[in-house]
Amino acid sequence: MVTTLSADRLAELQDDDEEFALVDTRPEDSYESWHVSGALHFPFGPEEELDGRLEEFEELVDDAERVITICAKGISSGNLATQLESATDAYNVETVDGGMEGWSGVYETVELEGTGDARIVQVQRRAKGCLGYVVGCASSGEAVVVDPTADTDEFAVAAEEAGLSIVGVIDTHVHADHVSGGRQLADELEVPYYLGERATERDVEVEYTALERNEVLAVGERELKAVATPGHTSEMINVLVDDRALLTADTLHVGSTGRTELEFSEDEGEEGARLLYETLHRTILAEPESVRVLPGHVTVTADGEFEHGSPGAEISTTIREARTGIDALELDEEAFVDRLADAGEKPANFEEIIERNRGALELPPEERVELEMGPNNCSA
Repeated sequence: MVTTLSADRLAELQDDDEEFALVDTRPEDSYESWHVSGALHFPFGPEEELDGRLEEFEELVDDAERVITICAKGISSGNLATQLESATDAYNVETVDGGMEGWSGVYETVELEGTGDARIVQVQRRAKGCLGYVVGCASSGEAVVVDPTADTDEFAVAAEEAGLSIVGVIDTHVHADHVSGGRQLADELEVPYYLGERATERDVEVEYTALERNEVLAVGERELKAVATPGHTSEMINVLVDDRALLTADTLHVGSTGRTELEFSEDEGEEGARLLYETLHRTILAEPESVRVLPGHVTVTADGEFEHGSPGAEISTTIREARTGIDALELDEEAFVDRLADAGEKPANFEEIIERNRGALELPPEERVELEMGPNNCSA
């Protein structure tokens, strides 16, 4: 019988530089758009026979002794693993339980250093590059969660492990690349759920408490300021923590800006791009250069690598580093607008995800996972 291993265990094997061949059996287009780092491609159907292809497989994995198979849900990869086990004793064969669906639920947490009396935990969703935060006060033990995914237990556990008690949940905007867990987590904990005051203009149907422009939310002795930052979306807010760290969501990433045409689609994002240009130059870059920038995403390449940093390490920059290191911030307004008009492939199923996050679409858990499959594609 074929041995299965969890996606979390696969991540551990990668991080420990264990020797194995990871073989992805999905169709070529699925593999090319999004796969686990280092995965080899061997398309194989759920009912396919290995007859005549064993030599091809052997050439692919070379001299590997340990083989791990993966697909979308564990079906075709499980078939390949079973076929290999029957055909040869050359390999120790395992398959990833839940496939890429399982992989999309792998998380790491990083507690940031150098944040004064604030305690900030970055919660990283490895496959999607989503970055959420637990922001707390060391003295009071109170905390808020910012931009949680639908895997709400990951954020509850992160807060508990940091010795913090969640007293509120904030979504910086109506997300387009993943299903938000903001309202769900707030309901589970019976705490307020916050969005920016302009969320009403997005026809948000879930119940929320509006954070007004420059409103300060006290969390113990910490001050979290809601900074209006339209551009990626019209209602976007960033969260300034004690004038030391700025949670920028999809306004500014480590090496790029957010894209602008997912909401502002009628003019290919031009209105949003002009709003974002003003936000970046008059609001974000006006902050002191030492302020730490904590983005809402890190780009995950088609090869499954973080474009900046690595899983389990802090993903951040500073105002100074962003100003000098991101070429889009050196463009004049017209060139910036032109750049954002060609932001590349949109996130998969983004229109349905927006409807879900507005509260206009109900989704059972299994459909939520299907909607989120694939890269986030929120950077321009």
